[in-house]
Formats: sequence, C-alpha cells, structure tokens
Amino acid sequence: MTALRVLILAYDGVEALDFAGPFELFTTASRVSHRVQPGTAAPFEVASVALTPPGRPVQARAGLQLLADHTVASNPAADVLIVPGGVVDAPMASPETLRWIADCAAGAQIVASVCTGVFLLARSGVVTQEAVTTHWEDIADLRAQFPKLDVRDDVRWVDTGRIVSSAGISAGIDMSLHLVERLAGREGRELAERTARQMDYAWTHNSSHPSA
Repeated sequence: MTALRVLILAYDGVEALDFAGPFELFTTASRVSHRVQPGTAAPFEVASVALTPPGRPVQARAGLQLLADHTVASNPAADVLIVPGGVVDAPMASPETLRWIADCAAGAQIVASVCTGVFLLARSGVVTQEAVTTHWEDIADLRAQFPKLDVRDDVRWVDTGRIVSSAGISAGIDMSLHLVERLAGREGRELAERTARQMDYAWTHNSSHPSA
C-alpha cells in the first residue's frame, strides 16, 4: 500500500487543535501501523502547508506558533487535504488563498474540513450544494452565507464520499479516525481503534452519510 499524503492547511488565526488534532491522529496511525506490522510502509505521510511567507511561522488563534513544512507557493500536492477552522476572515477575503485551496482540492482524493474550515471550502467553490457540517455555533451563519449547502447539525462529521466535514475541534479527531478506518484498507477499523486507544481518546461515532 502506497502512503497517502495528508496535507493540513495552517493560517494565521487557525484553531490550534483543529490543526494539531488531525496531525497527531494521522501520524499516530502510521506509528501504530508500523508497530503492528514492522517493515511495512506507513499508510499516511503527513505534512503541513502555510499561507504565510517562507520562514515565517503561523500564529494560531491562541498564540501558538506553527512552522509549516511547505508554503502554498511551493504548491504541494495532496491525496487528502484537510482545512482546519479558526478565524477565517482573512483567508476568506484572499483570492489567492481561495484559488490555491480550489486547485489543491481538485487533485485530492478527499477534501476534509474541521469546524469553520468548511467556510473556506464553500467560498473557494470546493463545496456548492453538498451535505456539510460545522461547529454548532456557526451552523446558522453557514446556512445564511451559503444557502445552497445542505447544512447538517447534531452530527460529529458528514461524509459524502469525496467531501468530509466535521463539527468543532474534537470532532475533527473523530472525523480523522473515520478517515483512517475508511482509507487504511481491510485493517482500517482495527487501525482506527488502535490509534484511538494509543491516544487514550474516546472515539465518538455518530455521523451522517448522505448519498451524494
């Protein structure tokens, strides 16, 4: 099995756990997989990409500084693109950022969002009328700004096939476990459960799988 490249976007104002939760989850899944099957290739290769200039760290919402592996200028490719939430006003207003998200998403097998990251997917045209979700506090705003979307509430994540979106913060970890289960082949469910156990995390399974 060839490693899938998981690329996680970082930008000034990103919610630290929206970014770090999936990052920790996918890297832990690869570590757990190698422990169970030594000598086999890791299922995931995880990297980060920043909207900041080269060499300048991203300033997360709570003040944590993140130094990403790539900048958007280097145009890294992704099998799985994850767009975290946070304060999205600046990237929402940046045509260059939205263009990059759309271009990267076009080449990805799966595009996923955490929390308000779905606003960036909607503004960039990656989602137009699909079923999606976001943090409970932002449900009404998402419906108002993008009325053609089928916005779901009271779910941890929504999987429509190529587009997967999650509610706030810890729901991004639940969604990432779901993606591990889905993407890691026959051993996917076992690997997801082992990963959750390794992280001492209680995996919440409630979700929505609309036909799309």
